[in-house]
Amino acid sequence: MPDTRTRLRAPVLVTGILVLVAVLVSAVLAGASDLGWQRVLAEFWAQVTGGQSPLSAREAAIVWQLRVPRVLLAAVVGAALAVSGATFQGVFRNPLADPYLLGAAAGAGMAATLVVVLAPSVTGWVVGPLPLAAFAGAIGGVGLSWLVGRSAGGGGTSTLLLAGVAVASFLTAIQTFTQQLNTQTLRQVYTWMLGGLSVSGWREVAIAVPYVAVAAVVLCLSARLLDVLTLGDAEAASLGLRPGRIRLVVLAAASLATAAAVSVSGLIGFVGIVVPHVVRMLAGASHRVVIPLSLIGGAAFLVLADQVARTIMPGELPLGVVTAFTGAPFFAWILRSSRRRVS
Repeated sequence: MPDTRTRLRAPVLVTGILVLVAVLVSAVLAGASDLGWQRVLAEFWAQVTGGQSPLSAREAAIVWQLRVPRVLLAAVVGAALAVSGATFQGVFRNPLADPYLLGAAAGAGMAATLVVVLAPSVTGWVVGPLPLAAFAGAIGGVGLSWLVGRSAGGGGTSTLLLAGVAVASFLTAIQTFTQQLNTQTLRQVYTWMLGGLSVSGWREVAIAVPYVAVAAVVLCLSARLLDVLTLGDAEAASLGLRPGRIRLVVLAAASLATAAAVSVSGLIGFVGIVVPHVVRMLAGASHRVVIPLSLIGGAAFLVLADQVARTIMPGELPLGVVTAFTGAPFFAWILRSSRRRVS
């Protein structure tokens, strides 16, 4: 009898989608301005049917220009980070791997710091210089790690991992040096690095969605190949596959999704560790299950975390702080479990 946990069953997928929809609706209904959940739902119905809206123009703007794009952006960023984390863990066969493993975070942080400290104020751009710099920095950090790994030892997973550590340390040193050139910008830099969606709108959604969508399609189509890679390179090669090329494609796709997420949200940790592990515990370890459910689970997780960040207190907590409160204990539990299995 085939193991159904190696395939994504329709009831599981439908349940995940329904949970995500419920989380999205709940997040749109909640906010600092008490609009009344019945009136917000009536506004949605009025938009669908063309009826009379119960909200004033200002209240409608709060819903459609503030809440809806922010919730959608949280879903896109969460999906990107979770599916990237699942991919990195599969490629490196390491349960502690995360989307920032190959220098994406360090590259984005360095580039963002350079823009904040050195670039003059720029106005009139369709896309602000900070997201562009963060995106380019993340892609550049991963690309540099790949080049260093290839030149050092052929691009194997262990060599690539060490190259990522070295490149991240170097880029972080550049970032720290740049910060010291203008200490007045430290608060702005650290606010960005803590992650958040407080300045988000439809423009940011439009920036991130195309890259995350392309990456998600590539990773979903590559899920079966990732399952084969878990058997080892020799087994994959005996089936006519090219393990090195598969790793290059899936890591490039995961890094593209990570770069897009970082460019609009800053550095948000632990999503790529917590969500894939929860999916594996609940639904199975096959990448044909983990990849699509990580997309759904990551979206739901970050939308909930952002809802907590903006409603738990009068001010707004950085989103990265909320995910760290959840993820750090979970990370410690994974580490302890991994050590028990090894011993």
